[in-house]
Amino acid sequence: MPKAISQALADAKLRLDDLDAIAYTRGPGMFGCLTVCTTAARALAAASGKPIVGVHHMQAHALTALLTEEKPPEFPFFTLLVSGGHTQLVLAEDMSKYRIVMTTTDNAVGDVFDKVARLLHLPPSPTRGLGPVLEEYAARPPLPPYDEAPLRLPLPLEGRNKDTLAFSFSGLLSATERLAKKESHGSEGVSEAVQRAVARAFQTAAMRHLADKVHLAIDTLGFPVRGLVVSGGVGSNKYLRESMKAMCDAIHSGAIPAYYPPIELCTDNAAMIAWTAILRLQDGLVCEPFDLPIRKKWSLEDLYDDVPASSYRS
Repeated sequence: MPKAISQALADAKLRLDDLDAIAYTRGPGMFGCLTVCTTAARALAAASGKPIVGVHHMQAHALTALLTEEKPPEFPFFTLLVSGGHTQLVLAEDMSKYRIVMTTTDNAVGDVFDKVARLLHLPPSPTRGLGPVLEEYAARPPLPPYDEAPLRLPLPLEGRNKDTLAFSFSGLLSATERLAKKESHGSEGVSEAVQRAVARAFQTAAMRHLADKVHLAIDTLGFPVRGLVVSGGVGSNKYLRESMKAMCDAIHSGAIPAYYPPIELCTDNAAMIAWTAILRLQDGLVCEPFDLPIRKKWSLEDLYDDVPASSYRS
């Protein structure tokens, strides 16, 4: 951590005295990682006398588009938070007020991408996660015999559950595993033809499911949303971006704009944490106490509910 902080300051050509505040991720996330960053942030703030700002990780994803877009989305807007730990559709009513409209009943979509990549024995990348590797294989041209007859997988929550406002991926994961075993014909390995075909079938079904459920929410709930922000690690998936853009253009009540952060800012990053801290300071936060607890699990609907009123300008 000291080396990372030193390198960041050197790259930005700044000293600690040049900073206005110290921001850190307070949650949600893995407790060990949160503890490391919290301890470092509090030590820096105590040593420098700078204000300290703890940021909700998922709020930071939701607000990244306000930093990166030339014409940023206006509240209220929907944000689809898709990552290895979350799959949620959230109504952002203003900067500090969020309502969870849909969540997954089981696995997060990013987690399932990783699991499918492993069951297909896709090669790990030293610089990227397994999700982008699966996306790459899904985009490769099909090999015989799948160039003439593409594989297909059933969509989650279809039939009697078609109008259910929820995401679900465990059934799709099981169906993908059965399909991979069937197409491998009991062989010890999985051929690249099968890897490409199954990866494409899985990605198509998963992204169609996300788009269909968001479309359902927009059409049936009647919220006057002014856009859809797609963020989180899976938000870097180009097929998802295309699917969501097509869905937003086909909304029955009228097309709405779709927003995506730059790919390098979709996964967890310091820029989104710093940006959210800036917005909180501009919104009246002065400084948070040093003894606020780390929140491993933290709903967006409970945003900063334990920060004392004395931390804000009166």
